[in-house]
Formats: sequence, C-alpha cells, structure tokens
Amino acid sequence: MLRRRHLLAGGLVVTALPQALRAAPGVQRDSRVLMGTRVDITLDEPDPGRRLAALGAAWAEMQRLEALLSRYRAGNPVAALAHAAGGAPLAVPPELHAVLSAAQAMARRSDGAFDVTVGALDGWDFDPGHPRAPSRADVARALTLVGHDDLHLAPGTAQLRKRGMKLDLGGIAKLPILAAGLATLQAHGVRHAMLNGGGDVLVAGQLQGRPWRIGVRDARAPARLAGTLALTEGFVASSGDYERCFELNGQRYHHILNPRTGQPTAGPHGVALVGRDLAALNGLGAALMVTGSRHGRSLMVPGVDALVFERDAAPWATPGMQRQLG
Repeated sequence: MLRRRHLLAGGLVVTALPQALRAAPGVQRDSRVLMGTRVDITLDEPDPGRRLAALGAAWAEMQRLEALLSRYRAGNPVAALAHAAGGAPLAVPPELHAVLSAAQAMARRSDGAFDVTVGALDGWDFDPGHPRAPSRADVARALTLVGHDDLHLAPGTAQLRKRGMKLDLGGIAKLPILAAGLATLQAHGVRHAMLNGGGDVLVAGQLQGRPWRIGVRDARAPARLAGTLALTEGFVASSGDYERCFELNGQRYHHILNPRTGQPTAGPHGVALVGRDLAALNGLGAALMVTGSRHGRSLMVPGVDALVFERDAAPWATPGMQRQLG
C-alpha cells in the first residue's frame, strides 16, 4: 500500500501526491510563493506542451493580480487609494473594483464583522522575524479610521473618505486570484486542476479519474485532521488563529483582527467553508471568526457549508458539511 504524506496549508491539508501519481503521465505539481504564502498548482493533463503553456500563463496572471491588489506594493492602486484618503475619488482598475465591491457586500451582510478598512490597524506585525503589538492608545486611534461606511464605491472609482484610512485585502483577494489562475488554465485547455494557496483551495475535474481529496485541519489541534472532502468542482476556504501568530508577555496574538475592537478575534479557533459560489463564501470565514457560529448562522446561504471550531463549545457544522466531511 502506498503511504500518503500531507502538505499543511493554512487550515487545510492537501494529500501530497504519492510516488505512483507523481510519476503518472500528465500529473504535475508546480509551486511558487505568492500573496505571502506558498501556492501549489497540480495538473492532470497529458499534453506536456499544454501543461507548460497553461502553467506559465496562470502564474503570470496571478502575479499580475497580486501586484495590483497587495497592500505591500508601493505605487499600486491600493497604495494610491491610501495616499488619496480624505480626498477625491480615484479611478481604479476593474479587478480592484470587483474585489472592493465583494468586500463591501460581505461587510454589509456581516454587519461589519468583515471590513477591509482594517488596514489602518497597521501597528500589528505578524511577521515571525519581528512581531509587534500596538499600544491600546494606538489601536484606539486607528479604530477611528476603520469602518466600511467610509469606503465609497461608484462605477469605476473608489474613495476612502478619511485621511489616514488604509485597505487590507488579505481576507478577500486570495480566492479571486486563485480563481483567475484556474480560469487561465481552463482557457488553455486544462480540465483537471487544483490550486492550493495557504488554506484556500480551488478544484476542477479529477485526479487520475477520482475526485480531488482535501483534508481539513482540526483547528483545536492543528496537527490532526477533522476529516476530508472529495470534490470535483468548487472552493474550500479556511481561516484560523494558529498560523500567523506570536506570543508577547505571556499573551498570544493572531493575525485575524476584529474590526470592532482592533484586537485579534476571540471567537472560534478556526473555520472551514466549502461551496461553488465565490461571492457567497469569499470573506465569510473571517466574518465567522469574529461572530462565531451562534451569531454567524444567519450569515450562511444556500450552497455554502461550514465547519466552525468554537473556542468554548463543540464544533458546529452545517448539515451539508456533515454529509461531505468523511
């Protein structure tokens, strides 16, 4: 029997390809660092020329979107909006406008539990090389600049209404970037692919005639699996408090911030979502990390299933997730 290995990726565990599959004609995995995390593309495509062209085009498109949407790229449209905060609206590229529109829709749906204007809370640094926690006074000042009502969108333009406001699209841009990568692969004739980016996974087709298998970490004990999902289409997205974190003066801090307090969320340890509709689930994991399942159940919509690892209660799962999670 072939022994399976597992690749840990955010809240998800993607079964690594056994040697027999790695050697199978047409199966190829390629990896790069994008969006501050490792991104893997696995293809099941017999034509080597098609594989090569599709991979090159997909990486180029995802890198283009990363440069456009990152908060860390000087001179890009996200930086331009921050520089112009408090002034007139700016024309923005359609890709950025689409992400901001999705962010605002989730902010309204979650009553502000998800909010991309948390970029103003930049006193936090979760880089393991130099972690930093802001003072309470700094957080209080930054919170005056957090609020999705002060992000105004009009056709083709965006505006941050208060000087000093900033955007952080980390909770909503990754899935659209992965989706653009998959769309590029498909435009080049690839039917069977999986993209895995730091806890967010997108699949199409099959791997050697079988559904792609994606394991879900138990957020209470991240080395352990809560179960696996078998998919031929759709998204699996995760959020958790165990990845980017640090301890300071005996206190543990993680990178998912509550827009209402400016502090790391104190709700669930983690959330896993599965569905086929990007708009329905994008940003929902971060919102549920704020609300928890008890208050967040009203955020669930048909076609999206969830597993929520509560902090002080048993995990909660939608009936659909209970059926799918093997």
